[in-house]
Amino acid sequence: MKRRMDKNEKSQGNLKDVVVVAVVDDMEQAREYETLLRLNDIPAIVKEQVDPAGNKTGVGIMVPEDFLDEAHVVIESQDAYDDFYDFTMDEEEDMDFDADLFDDDI
Repeated sequence: MKRRMDKNEKSQGNLKDVVVVAVVDDMEQAREYETLLRLNDIPAIVKEQVDPAGNKTGVGIMVPEDFLDEAHVVIESQDAYDDFYDFTMDEEEDMDFDADLFDDDI
């Protein structure tokens, strides 16, 4: 049976054995994910991804393998929140405001 790490051990993390949790297009979004993960006590690093020909293919966010599942949950939760926020803002912009509905001339 695998021993579960306590919070102090988890916060140290082994950044030598990292796996990619997400790949994004720009460094700014990668840094936001890195900050989000670290705020949730998940060690993270950011590294540009390059294909064998030497072309940049994106920016990878990497975490120790022991944190992979937790990191996915944190990132997916943030993405769901962002999608909801974008949806509600788009909906408000599409609504036409009719000031006549609120006339106080009664």
